[in-house]
Amino acid sequence: MTATIQTLLLLLVVLVVVAILARRLNTAPSILLVIAGIGFALVPGLPQIELAPELVLLGILPPLIYSAGVAMSWREFRFNLRPITLLAFGCVIFTTCAVAVTVHWLLGIPLAVAFVLGAIVAPPDVVAPLAIAKRLGLPRRLLVVLEGEGLANDATALILYRFAIAAVSTGLFSLGQAAGTFAVIVVGEIGYGIAVGWLSLRLRRWARDARVEITLSLMTPYVAFWAPEHLGGSGVLATVAAGLFVSWNGPLLIPAATRLQGIFFWDLIVYWLEGFVFLVTGLQARTLLEQGDTFLLRDLVLAVLITTAVVIIARFLWVFPAVYLPRWLSSSLARRDPSPHWQYAFVLAFVGIRGVVSLAAALAIPLTTATGTPFPLRDLILSITFGVIIITLVGQGLLLPSVVRWLGLSNDTIDERQREHEAELAARAEALALVQCRLDQRAADGQIPPEALATLRARHEYRVGRLPGNMADRPDTDFVAAELRMELITAEREFIYRLLQEGRITDEGRRRIERELDLEEASVACKREGGVELPL
Repeated sequence: MTATIQTLLLLLVVLVVVAILARRLNTAPSILLVIAGIGFALVPGLPQIELAPELVLLGILPPLIYSAGVAMSWREFRFNLRPITLLAFGCVIFTTCAVAVTVHWLLGIPLAVAFVLGAIVAPPDVVAPLAIAKRLGLPRRLLVVLEGEGLANDATALILYRFAIAAVSTGLFSLGQAAGTFAVIVVGEIGYGIAVGWLSLRLRRWARDARVEITLSLMTPYVAFWAPEHLGGSGVLATVAAGLFVSWNGPLLIPAATRLQGIFFWDLIVYWLEGFVFLVTGLQARTLLEQGDTFLLRDLVLAVLITTAVVIIARFLWVFPAVYLPRWLSSSLARRDPSPHWQYAFVLAFVGIRGVVSLAAALAIPLTTATGTPFPLRDLILSITFGVIIITLVGQGLLLPSVVRWLGLSNDTIDERQREHEAELAARAEALALVQCRLDQRAADGQIPPEALATLRARHEYRVGRLPGNMADRPDTDFVAAELRMELITAEREFIYRLLQEGRITDEGRRRIERELDLEEASVACKREGGVELPL
């Protein structure tokens, strides 16, 4: 137990150090965490850490998928359902088949085993590329498609993976039966996930306690994931459906206190889980090197390079027809949703980084088949998978910023953010106007005391006065005002703390004032980061 605690503390220390280094180098932490994990794995004498596939698939994956589903906009997800479906289902199936046929033909791997490898390396990861893409400021629609694909493609790959494992173990496979089972799993998981999301919101509404509600929110992804996974599905689609249902129906049902505390709680949980996953992925290098001793290094490198080339090329071969062919075939679609520039399709095809789900699936391959014989080429599949993850994550991840600059997508992003900003300002102004009308109606009833009415009007006018105008016309003034407000908040905070030290105010009073200052500081920070100032 002591060794386990020490190992966890070491991982947390590495996570913090890498995060600081990544910020200074302006690099995605996920890439540095994998590199750091590989470095630690090669240091002799350090304890060996093996990644249990059950821990990833049943413990880490559900909250990551659920949090991404809640953060996803259902409206944008529905609008982009066609490209998301073509990528999450079509591209994964196409890549699986491409990898299977190629490695069977070039490397001589049995076809059923080759399909196992194809299903494992087919789904791109969502965490690392999305973090890099957000840092680069890619257009909003590209981020939505990438995130939507990442939420659903694991389900397709894991279902195909189960079919392929069964085919290797039993030697039997029926395409028609597999297609029917696939359809039942998809429909069943989506319905079950919606039911879990509905039940979660109702229980949280009855609880009316932030701590209980946050606990229920943490239980929701596991309830959504475990039952379908136990019954032979993937659990991914059910968890995604539950997250999207909560995202769309939760704003009016979740109290403000729960939302504020829950945002911090889930941000921290996701930060820890993602960091742990990438770090431990790199730490698997020692285990894989020990298992890879049975293969010639030249043959292993060749297999990794061939498989990596196939998954990258297959994505390009699928993405461009998937983007343009539907619009060529349907004139109504072309009018409703015109074809994007080729740069959009290129970056969508380039972001095909593989991640921890592929590694967990490879580690979960059974040691023996149904007949009791060793699972054929299990160690080779595991080694190839690790090599594909490293090459795509480190290689494509480091190249992505240069690719985005080369494609010149930053100008489109600036225009898009300006439009979003103007729409947000308009929405705030309309909402405040609605409040003004409601206040006038209540004042006309004559049931509000004049003192209370004056206070409410003053508060409303204060909020209207803090709503900025066209911020693009006065960026320097707004920046100076934000800096000055931060300085004033700091001065007030220091003064309140001095009063506490002198015994002129209690800790409870200090905490109440401090909370108000924290909310105001968060509002200013939101404005400085490019958002609209919150009129608290």
